[in-house]
Amino acid sequence: MEQVWRDWGGVLLAVLAGLPLLVLVTAGLARLRRDVPAGQAWRRSVAEVGAVAGTLPWVWMILTPRDAPRQVDPVPLRDLADLFTGPPVTAVVQVVGNLLVFAALGFFAPVRLAALAGIGRLFLLGAVGSVLVETLQYALDLGRVSSVDDVLLNATGAALAGLLSRHWWARPAAALAGPAAVTTTRRG
Repeated sequence: MEQVWRDWGGVLLAVLAGLPLLVLVTAGLARLRRDVPAGQAWRRSVAEVGAVAGTLPWVWMILTPRDAPRQVDPVPLRDLADLFTGPPVTAVVQVVGNLLVFAALGFFAPVRLAALAGIGRLFLLGAVGSVLVETLQYALDLGRVSSVDDVLLNATGAALAGLLSRHWWARPAAALAGPAAVTTTRRG
């Protein structure tokens, strides 16, 4: 864990220092939304700020250059198998870290956008984001391993986090309007 703090302590401190600013940004966004009810304005603002602020630090970490040659591992589950033959702490940090990369996006995206409300959609969203990040790692020659296992873990993390927010997922406009909207559209 000491190595994790050495490598990423600055990022973690920057995130903690930025929390008051995130609260102000969320409140400002909610106040700007005069076209929707106050509760809905807050919900949208929290979801947008949460998705961005909860994802960017992880992306920052994994796009930080290392002094190593770049590598590509396109074989599924090979990196994971290798990980579990090494020190348990390394395996836990790598697996949990990869699950968390797009977890905030997976948690908040369906709260904000009904079109993303679905485990398969969230998995796909996480996979697309992860493929983009892995491609950047390789293209920018950051000394990192671009691995299909990272894509699988990142996408799984987005989907699992989405399950945690299922109660708050956005609903299509007709469902949000309530029963009155349904009865007025019936013809009989």
